[in-house]
Amino acid sequence: MRPRPGDHRDNRFFWEGVRRGELLIQRCAECGRLRHPPSPMCPSCRSLAADAVKASGRGTVYSYCRPHEPRLPGFDPGYVVALVELAEGTRLVTNLIGIDPAEVRIGLPVAVEFVAVDPDLTLPMFRPLRD
Repeated sequence: MRPRPGDHRDNRFFWEGVRRGELLIQRCAECGRLRHPPSPMCPSCRSLAADAVKASGRGTVYSYCRPHEPRLPGFDPGYVVALVELAEGTRLVTNLIGIDPAEVRIGLPVAVEFVAVDPDLTLPMFRPLRD
């Protein structure tokens, strides 16, 4: 089984959205700035008021790595960890799926896919967009 992501009051909306097949991004209710990962305070205006918006689920690979060691439980060898920049401008750390790791590149267009990695955990992962 994969390690469980943190689930707390600041990010609970995100994980509830993932379970429904929605990619939600936290938004400051005062200045409108989007932020991820979720946090209790806006880094721009210091407001504590926040809501969430549904993201398009499309983005590009901003950065990536292919971990080799140490091997982690719940991860198959050859997986890709990517920092995806969403069309909305925020970035999130995720896994890429549906691509040979040797073909991953910066700027690769991707789209979210919600993957049930086990009966109790669904994660947002990203798959390349094909022409």
